[in-house]
Amino acid sequence: MLLPAEQIPEGYATANQFVIVKGGAANFIAFVTKVFEAKEREEARTPDTDGHLIHAEIELGQSTLMLADSKEGWPFTPAFIQVYVEDEQEALDRAKALGVEIVTRVTRFYGGFRLARFKDPFGNIWWLYEPDPEAQEELATNLSAKTDWHNKEPSELYSTIVNAMKSLILPV
Repeated sequence: MLLPAEQIPEGYATANQFVIVKGGAANFIAFVTKVFEAKEREEARTPDTDGHLIHAEIELGQSTLMLADSKEGWPFTPAFIQVYVEDEQEALDRAKALGVEIVTRVTRFYGGFRLARFKDPFGNIWWLYEPDPEAQEELATNLSAKTDWHNKEPSELYSTIVNAMKSLILPV
């Protein structure tokens, strides 16, 4: 049984992402704060005896993203993070300025959203969702718009993530 929402500490959700970062958790924090205008919870920053971060937290809208530096001998474990944004292109432009690889350009997606994806310099893949008023209107009036999206030939949305997954390697 899950804990009732009123018993979960403020700023946390029932499930919260924890990212193990190869290439510097402090750099990852700076990246996320620049791209998404997020805020680090500085009181949560916990350095380990070796000087690396064993725990840190970022407030990302209504979510908490927890993270730590990867230790020597730990495997590369990329994170896959979904974020709802007001303006995907603006977020992509900020991310591009920081050296990301665009995986999927801003594209109409099902469910009344546009979707874009990028791979950050740490090897994580981010899914950006932006409301698409035209698609939401179409959903309200056209039942096939709710069900036909997966019955077509592989789309750019599909093939870009399949190719990105095949190319995931430890960041340099």
